[in-house]
Amino acid sequence: MQELKVPSVGESIVEVEIGAWLKKEGESFAQDEPLVELITDKATLELPAPFAGTLKRILKQTGETARVGEAIALLEAGAAEAKPQAQAPAEAPKEPAQGPLAMPAAERLMQEKGVFPAEVQGTGLGGRILKEDVLRHLESAPAKPQEAPPPPPARPAPPPSTPTQAPADRPWRVSEAVPMTPLRRRIAERLLMVRQTTAMLTTFNEADMSAVIALRKELGEAFQKKHGVKLGFMSFFVKAVVQALKEIPELNAEIRDNHIVYHRYYDIGIAVGGGEGLVVPVIRDADRLSFAEIERQIADFAERARTKKLKPEELMGGTFTITNGGIYGSLNSTPLLNPPQVGILGMHAIQERPVARDGQVVIRPMMYLALSYDHRIVDGREAVTFLRRVKELIENPVRLLLEV
Repeated sequence: MQELKVPSVGESIVEVEIGAWLKKEGESFAQDEPLVELITDKATLELPAPFAGTLKRILKQTGETARVGEAIALLEAGAAEAKPQAQAPAEAPKEPAQGPLAMPAAERLMQEKGVFPAEVQGTGLGGRILKEDVLRHLESAPAKPQEAPPPPPARPAPPPSTPTQAPADRPWRVSEAVPMTPLRRRIAERLLMVRQTTAMLTTFNEADMSAVIALRKELGEAFQKKHGVKLGFMSFFVKAVVQALKEIPELNAEIRDNHIVYHRYYDIGIAVGGGEGLVVPVIRDADRLSFAEIERQIADFAERARTKKLKPEELMGGTFTITNGGIYGSLNSTPLLNPPQVGILGMHAIQERPVARDGQVVIRPMMYLALSYDHRIVDGREAVTFLRRVKELIENPVRLLLEV
């Protein structure tokens, strides 16, 4: 019998939350087959089996926390033994297999409607079943005779929510408190820390996106055919940011004790949606990558953020961050710093607006840009110069190729 222990998943991570168990007690598994999800304050990871064998006993249930190095299950090498058929009573109807954990509102609704958890496809964290998932199942499922709801299965539940009591004359006025996940708690802590520990300011500008749009229209099809990936806007901004950082090194720095550390490399964090919130995987040595290599990395990050496959080390160590609120429709915002970085560029939605050109009012596709910076080491002059340089490069993208 061997212990399955929580591995080290990052230099700053000492505790994880146990997500969904992907194998049940008594089930066999192959080497490197995922056994359980581990939820950290940065990402959700799958813990693979160290060898082929059987999951004998689960020591830490879904929703519980475990420290790095702590045992969460007992494993036995070798294939699982087949269980005799006689153990199951022939006259007893089979119940659907145990489903993933359900949120309290979803569980109440399933009990009322006589729905087994295993019948519902959960879309919440770790496969948890949400109330919306149950409603979707009820809408799509064929009508069946009403039966008494089965008793809730004996299993560990996540920390309970705290619903409020609705007034009798207004039963719809109900609130429900749901425990924060480790990732959401960490996001909240970091955002509050930014406000408390940095002297953050934001400067704004706008960029005419006509040239980039025209270039993508002209070369986009050939680019995708050659490189197997679409030519997006983000690669232009990564290239522009790297060039501007080379000219304004104060924004590629950090404060460490009583020193300012200037980074001579360019690791650019790209904020992508991860289900529970934004995560910021890092493009290493972005100055050495082509447009195609940057686009491939961004596409890979986005896909693995969606499927919770990002590794903790991919979320660490950036020197500057780019975030694109425009994909959600934001026209302008004040992005918060990602410490210990001292700069973050916010992109926004492209919108056709009237602008003055050579004494004439014309309609152009415009994007507001926002640069938040730590005023402790970045002065307004450097911040404004940096943002103007990004604007210039985006409005004349040929300069990105010639680095002028």
